[in-house]
Amino acid sequence: MRTSSNRISPYLYLIPSLVFLVAFTYYPILSSVYISLHDWNLFTPQPQFVGFENYRVMADDPIFWRVVRNTLVYVAGTIPITMVIALIMAILLNERLGWMRSVYRVTAFYPTMIPMAAAAMLWVWLLNPGIGLINHYLAELGVPRIEWLYDMSWALPAIMLTAIWKNFGYFMLIYLAGLQNLPGELYEAASLEGAGFWQKVWHITLPLLAPTSIFVLVVGVITSFNVFDLVHLMTQGGPGNRTNVMVYYIYQHAFRYADYGMGSALTVVFVAAILLVILMIMGFLERRAHYEV
Repeated sequence: MRTSSNRISPYLYLIPSLVFLVAFTYYPILSSVYISLHDWNLFTPQPQFVGFENYRVMADDPIFWRVVRNTLVYVAGTIPITMVIALIMAILLNERLGWMRSVYRVTAFYPTMIPMAAAAMLWVWLLNPGIGLINHYLAELGVPRIEWLYDMSWALPAIMLTAIWKNFGYFMLIYLAGLQNLPGELYEAASLEGAGFWQKVWHITLPLLAPTSIFVLVVGVITSFNVFDLVHLMTQGGPGNRTNVMVYYIYQHAFRYADYGMGSALTVVFVAAILLVILMIMGFLERRAHYEV
């Protein structure tokens, strides 16, 4: 018979984690919901309850819908391309390349190790319309000069290009770990049946990597929705809010305009949107993944 103290003691080890979870996750979320129902800014030092007024103003704001569109375009444009590049690189680097394999892995992973601020400044220089290398080489091909970060049509794609370059190495490493856990017997059997390289990739590698792909997709969604530093360092939401995204828009309202009520309302909508997207991904893809070999 287990004593009462023995039954309770396992839960005592959870208390430190529970304290941090409540203090830094649940309390901020509940606090944001509470503040979002109030008018609270520098002109109203004491919060005044206004109900869902902040949400109504948000829904009527055309800039908010521009920000939502920018965020969705950024997420939809960066995740698939990053995942495809990462998967291709992982498959190629998983092949027998001799002693050069480690060199190629480090080279491909190097952009991920660069601090985000340094990566942003590097690409600001590369995309400079006057002295940037990208315009220099495009001019050699006869392409007119592009005002990358100052053009309303090109500013967001330029940030997306930077994010893809910065993040594909991290996803590649995850895919590489997944590839190395796949059973070699299946590939040997496929070779005996006369299957080629791409047939093995399509019929063996991709189905067995489905759990890894789901994990990469969820991490990519969370990372892409939370993009802030690239926008802040490269364009600050301009030109004309064409690169403004949800996290930066929340930052503007909460810290630049000191409109805490609207900033909290935006945060609530933002968190709910991320949770909804992740639940949709898990619900749709989880049942189609192969977790046993």
